[in-house]
Amino acid sequence: MTKTSELNHIFRALKAPAAARALPALAERARSEEWSYERFAEALLSTEVGSRESHGGEHRIRRARFPARKTLEEFDFTFQRSVKRTVIEHLGQLDFLHGKDNVIMLGPPGTGKTHLAIAIGIRACLAGQRVAFATATQWVAQLAEAQRLGRLEAELRRLSHIPLLIIDEVGYVPFDPEAANLMFGLVSARYERASMIVTSNKPFSAWGEIFGDQVVAAAMIDRLVHHAEILALAGDSYRLRDKDLGQAEPQEPEAGS
Repeated sequence: MTKTSELNHIFRALKAPAAARALPALAERARSEEWSYERFAEALLSTEVGSRESHGGEHRIRRARFPARKTLEEFDFTFQRSVKRTVIEHLGQLDFLHGKDNVIMLGPPGTGKTHLAIAIGIRACLAGQRVAFATATQWVAQLAEAQRLGRLEAELRRLSHIPLLIIDEVGYVPFDPEAANLMFGLVSARYERASMIVTSNKPFSAWGEIFGDQVVAAAMIDRLVHHAEILALAGDSYRLRDKDLGQAEPQEPEAGS
């Protein structure tokens, strides 16, 4: 058996196809540049680790069920000036996730809340963290189904093991009291245990109306903001930036009118 075939056998046994593919070029470079054994081993193993992390990240991104793929690099800070780039870049480092803190984004539709939530969520996936994304309405429907099946507590426990939950579009659809209680249960179950990113088109002062209960809304806000970065986004909708929404010019009245 040749050395090449022996190595291929070892790589198959280790389930390290990326290292196997990289071996010929890395070995040639190591010889020509007179690498130490340690440097060659590090380069070869790093290739495999990087490949596994990339594939794992893509798997986590698919499982998160993001509605689109967005990155922080794509975010247009020249259009959206109400948030500082340094603040967003710091959030992208995921320190809030390790501290089990929350991120709350408030602002009108089209100001970039969902883009930022997705982009930070994707950063978390690529960093090895599990993420789950859904709108507030979808989360309520999921919890209501679990409650119907008698599995609500089990579902809340399952979700508590996911490091980052993203609750998008709070406020677009008002909730009835039962839905409000389900959402409160989700927030309470994660309080100081795991992070959430929440986006809303309504200020906190309007959440009592959204949830149909001032007491429930106040208790929910209290838990969300206790350990949280709160971003207030302002301005016009990015989606409408190139649209002409002006009124049609008035027509001349017809003769005799």
